[in-house]
Amino acid sequence: MTGNAGLNYAAWQLAKRGWHAMPTIRNARGSDLFVTNNDETIFFGVQSKALSKRAAVPLGKDGHELRSEWWIITLGAMTDHPTCFILSNDDVRARASIDKGGQGGRWLEPSAFDREEFREAWHRLLPVPDAAAATSVEARS
Repeated sequence: MTGNAGLNYAAWQLAKRGWHAMPTIRNARGSDLFVTNNDETIFFGVQSKALSKRAAVPLGKDGHELRSEWWIITLGAMTDHPTCFILSNDDVRARASIDKGGQGGRWLEPSAFDREEFREAWHRLLPVPDAAAATSVEARS
């Protein structure tokens, strides 16, 4: 349920900022959301990771599988006030650590993503698809 809550929360946050977000098939490799603007001139994939508490995010064994252009990590996904961290694929790759236990798994430690530069950093998904929608969202915030 935590994963679903985080995915839907991320989609809602994107929608209220003027983006169209469509979930992909569950457990498919790659993006969890496909996102586009109104005229479909901007299109990108989002990997959604949802956590119930502050913990490391598993990234798998192969760094080449980190394909989505953007990552949204939702902390406290099942609470009334989740927090999202918005990272680019390059951010994730640069901050990933490799399991020292010999398994070769990759992780994104909390200290790597739980940073002010990524916290609720929706502005990183520029350009905003519709200036009127962005102004409306800013006015409500």
